[in-house]
Amino acid sequence: MLHYLYWTAMGCGAHDGRLEAGMVSEGYNQFCPVAKACEVLEPRWTLLLLSEMWSGSTRFNEIRRGVPGMSPTLMSKRLREMEDRGLVLRAQHPTSGEINYRTTAIADELEPIVRALGQWAHRNIDADVTLEKLDARLLMWNMRRKINPASLPASRRSVICFIYPELPRDEQSYWLLCKPGKPVDLCSTDPGHDVDLFVTADLKALTSAWIGLSSLRAEIASNRITLVGDPAMAATIGAWMVRSSFATAPL
Repeated sequence: MLHYLYWTAMGCGAHDGRLEAGMVSEGYNQFCPVAKACEVLEPRWTLLLLSEMWSGSTRFNEIRRGVPGMSPTLMSKRLREMEDRGLVLRAQHPTSGEINYRTTAIADELEPIVRALGQWAHRNIDADVTLEKLDARLLMWNMRRKINPASLPASRRSVICFIYPELPRDEQSYWLLCKPGKPVDLCSTDPGHDVDLFVTADLKALTSAWIGLSSLRAEIASNRITLVGDPAMAATIGAWMVRSSFATAPL
């Protein structure tokens, strides 16, 4: 007979905010705390979903843009499981009916641990392995949230077009729209605005520079990244295109 576990959190049958064991999904049949943690966190995508929510995404479609390889059906299933385990709270607006997902206090205790795991990977996993699977959509979604509007013109909208020539034509171009006092928008279809700066890049080169496996200046000097347009914006790319928080290599 298989032994199963389920997890609930405070407000869902837990005591003192602790996760509880029950009878829902197969576990390791061990009392070891590491085994218990794995039973909560091992299902594929769990940590990536949490990371996306820690980065500020709360709505289903927002979260999904941060995990583009995940099907909507699987994401719905995993979010329900995470809710059952006390990692996520699902709330529906009483008027609009809009659904929002937020991490719980128990989940938030994991954030520095997950960040340390990412730092470990950045230090120890070979760059060629890291850059083996590239995804322009994911890169642009993550770059969007790190853009520093304070280093862009304060009196007007700035439009930056990123182009990846090696991709299929309908997947080559992305537009970042930066309006003073507004969140940065990302478009995968032409928004129809004049472009201030075109950034044409080899996808591997820009991914490497953004996550800090190579130098942005070196990639530009080698013409793997080229900048055409507003000279001031081109000259300050290292200031407004803030790199991944895992990046440690010089600009």
